[in-house]
Order: sequence, then structure tokens, then C-alpha cells
Amino acid sequence: MSRRPVRAGLTIAAVAGLALLGSATSALACTSGDGRANPTPGTDVTKCSDIRGISGKTLDQGDFTFTGGPKSKSVSITGVKEGVTVEAIVVVGGDDGHAVYVPGKKGAQGQTLGKDLPWNDLIAPFSFDHSQPKVDHWFACGTEKAPTTEPTKPSQPSGTPTAAPTSAPAETSTPTSTSAPAVVPAGNESGTGGGLANTGFDNMWLVWTGGLLLVLGGGLLALLKLRRRGTN
Repeated sequence: MSRRPVRAGLTIAAVAGLALLGSATSALACTSGDGRANPTPGTDVTKCSDIRGISGKTLDQGDFTFTGGPKSKSVSITGVKEGVTVEAIVVVGGDDGHAVYVPGKKGAQGQTLGKDLPWNDLIAPFSFDHSQPKVDHWFACGTEKAPTTEPTKPSQPSGTPTAAPTSAPAETSTPTSTSAPAVVPAGNESGTGGGLANTGFDNMWLVWTGGLLLVLGGGLLALLKLRRRGTN
């Protein structure tokens, strides 16, 4: 049996082994100084479909309130738009890989990123020289629901409604003249003129007799004056 084929086989196996070892070393070399992160080789990820095990869509950064980011050593997320659910945050930087953070789950070193905000100091994996690189870019994955709004109910008047006035305004009454009943002179209830009360006794003869006496007395006085003149 020739030794040449054996040597050739050994050479090929050694080269393949070195290639595999290099790949494994490269994978093991992607590490992070943050125990909450899952460092993964590769820096050419830009959207959520590039990340294994993530089903959410790429969310708009306008849905977040954050500080840091590109050209900074880290990114901190302090607010999320209503209706947005975050499945993962991906931080890319350096020349080795990217870090995947999953809220509520443990990272590669057993530490957990809190499920609730804030998510502070998220960083990219170490570079090949084991230095901490600046963030090149970051993005988040998840779902978004439109906020549900209840239909606006017509507003009802507040307070007690003003009651209509119950009393009508007083009307101005025209003063009416009240005529007093005519006073009937005593003894003239029957309308026969004034005098004494009517007792049923006819006294008209006394009137005529008095009148006649006055006439006679006047005549006597006149006669006496004429005689005196005659004697003088």
C-alpha cells in the first residue's frame, strides 16, 4: 500500500480540522461584557428577519424614547409607544458580531434583561481585540397594535338645570273707582223726599197749616205797618 494517498488524506483532514477549529474559535471569540446579552457572530444584520428565533417585525425607532445609539458606547431605552410590544433589541457594533437582548429572558451569561422598562446600557459584543466598540446601529423587533379608543359619548350638561320661574310677573291692575251706595235720607226709603222717618202717620196737614199761619202772620204785620204810616 502506497504511503502517498495516506499522507494526502491526513493533510486534507488536518486542513479541514483547522478550518473547523478556526470557525469554532471565531464563534467562541464573540463575547460580550454584558451578561444580559446573547452575543452572536456577524455584523451584517439590519432587520429582524436576519435574527434567528425572532418572529417580530422591525419596529420604527420613532416608537421609542432612548439615549445613546450610533457613535456611543451603549443605548438606553426609557420609553415605548403605546400599543408596541418588544420581543428583542439588537445592538450591532465593532468587527465581530451583534448582541441580542430579549426582555424577560436570560442572556448567555445567565443574567436577565428586565421585562419592563427601562432597558439601560445595552452594548455591542467585544471586538476581536477584546475592546468595547461603539454602537454602529441598533433596532428592535416586536409587534404593534393600534390603540383602541372608545367612541366619544355626547357630553351631558353638568349641574342642576335652571328651573323656569314658577310665578308669573305681577300684572299692573288699573284702579277701579268704587262708588259708595247713595245714602237715603231717613224717612225717605220709599223715595218721597227727606223728613222724618215714615211711621205711617200722615203729617202733611201740619205743613199746610204752618204755611197758612205764616201767610196770615205776614199779612197782619203788613197791615200794622200801613196803619202806623196813616196815623203819622
